[in-house]
Amino acid sequence: MALPPLFLLLLLSLSSLLLTPSHSQPLSLTYYNTSCPSFAQIVQTTVTNKQINSPTTAAATLRLFFHDCLVLGADASVLVSSTPFNTAERDADVNLSLPGDGFDVVVRVKTALELACPSVVSCADILAVCARNLVTMMGGPYYDVMLGRKDGRVSKSSLVQGNIPGTTMSVTQLIKLFAAKGFTIQEMVALTGAHTIGFSHCKEFGSNIYNYSKSSQSDPTYNPRYADGLRNACADYHKNPTLSVFNDIMTPNKFDNMYYKNLPEGLGLLSSDRALYSDPRTRPYVQTYAANQDVFFDAFKRAMEKLSVLDVKTGNEGEIRRRCDEFN
Repeated sequence: MALPPLFLLLLLSLSSLLLTPSHSQPLSLTYYNTSCPSFAQIVQTTVTNKQINSPTTAAATLRLFFHDCLVLGADASVLVSSTPFNTAERDADVNLSLPGDGFDVVVRVKTALELACPSVVSCADILAVCARNLVTMMGGPYYDVMLGRKDGRVSKSSLVQGNIPGTTMSVTQLIKLFAAKGFTIQEMVALTGAHTIGFSHCKEFGSNIYNYSKSSQSDPTYNPRYADGLRNACADYHKNPTLSVFNDIMTPNKFDNMYYKNLPEGLGLLSSDRALYSDPRTRPYVQTYAANQDVFFDAFKRAMEKLSVLDVKTGNEGEIRRRCDEFN
């Protein structure tokens, strides 16, 4: 029996609607209230236990979150493991030094959530909330994390180069990199304040403290006593590449504005840190945040809220991974 033309037309339009990817699921603060009411409590309990047992977790997770967002957006693509057919983001050179505690806390939270509400919460949302909760635990500001991200289906090491700030990048290069992601110079300087916690491996700055030039053992922008201390701390780094020192020598385990106060004193660990104070485009923001922690916290909150929704996937643009380290 032939179908009426009008009915055929209706069928065709309906099928095209069904085949069109859904991009219209907005993020919200209450996204899991019905589908996984224990979400916030499970994340908080797991994160707290992990941080107490491994105090480097906060800095590790915050760094992992940055490295995720700046490549393909906040989609947990950095968590995916490589396979014989694909070298994933986490195996790009710049990501090889990402500490394991960041990956581990996400896996722990995901495992607990899969027991409570299977296949509901994305790894991307877990990473974003873990980073926020850990910043707050370390004394930093609380900020809103919108929820409802989907996990990305692409993770390639070849996409990382040029998207992650390097320790030896000039301020011009850094400004250009962040501008390409939609961030202002002020937001870039505020986000760099994350260096108030965490550590860097000696190999990342070794060339600045040993045989820097014919006339100077170390980069003259270092405080001389600080440079001496770094040389002592890193003496065996060629034999032991895991040797590292705190980014903020004064209050390494507290999220505060000391990072900015250190820079005028020549106590910035990385070349890119010290350059923020020497460059006239960024120095005013360093001075502002050094003078007033509340102003820094407010700027950091806003920049993190913006970073956490960078190029997010919603609807059919992504998936809810069953395991954070592999695609479904």
